[in-house]
Amino acid sequence: MAVDINCDMGESFALYKLGDDDALMPLITEANIACGFHGSDPNHMRHAVRSAKAHGVRIGAHVALPDLSGFGRREMVIDRDEMANIVLYQIGALNEFLAVEGLKLSHVKPHGALYGMAARHEHIAHAICDASEHLGVPIFGLAGTLHEEIYTARGLGFRAEFFADLDYDDTGKLIITREHDAKDPAEVAAKVLRAVDEGIVLSAAQKPSNVRAETICVHSDTPGVVEITKALRAALGARLATGADV
Repeated sequence: MAVDINCDMGESFALYKLGDDDALMPLITEANIACGFHGSDPNHMRHAVRSAKAHGVRIGAHVALPDLSGFGRREMVIDRDEMANIVLYQIGALNEFLAVEGLKLSHVKPHGALYGMAARHEHIAHAICDASEHLGVPIFGLAGTLHEEIYTARGLGFRAEFFADLDYDDTGKLIITREHDAKDPAEVAAKVLRAVDEGIVLSAAQKPSNVRAETICVHSDTPGVVEITKALRAALGARLATGADV
């Protein structure tokens, strides 16, 4: 099975630059573009869309909690209806930038704390479905969590995601941090190959957990992410999906 590399990007805001998106875009196959609630703004969204188009990279909506100052990495108490409206609003914004470029949305991916909440809280996972089920695109999530259970039960496509530059705990749960630490590219590449070929991830204590890795995520704000992504491409070799027309 071919494996994609996706990247959370387009997250710069106004004069504040975050990540080297222009260097990353040629190295990935899927771009999760921020929609203005945790990062990005109209100018950065349009630049990211045009860059992805130029490199044949598929584009997904990277939807988040309304937490610009916390970069969407702080949990909030929000009911199902409001959460669905928040997600729909963001998808709508990105979809208009895609429309003027003659592009179609490829997928939806929750960001940060919203991603973690949807893996644990039924009403949040359902809200994401409520906002996106009419689109006919898959949602990215963690295998073996409410992501997979609810998205598939609702009839939406599901893509099992593995995080190259984040850590997993002893029970196989993703550790979501406010800031991302630097990682050794060779170690990240070995971790990803283990996940792809063996379906295993090791915690810091070297405890194994089962994972599925249909698409591999890197973050534009991880230090050294360009070198990490190059190492991933080299390690994956023929396993890596080719770029697709967007």
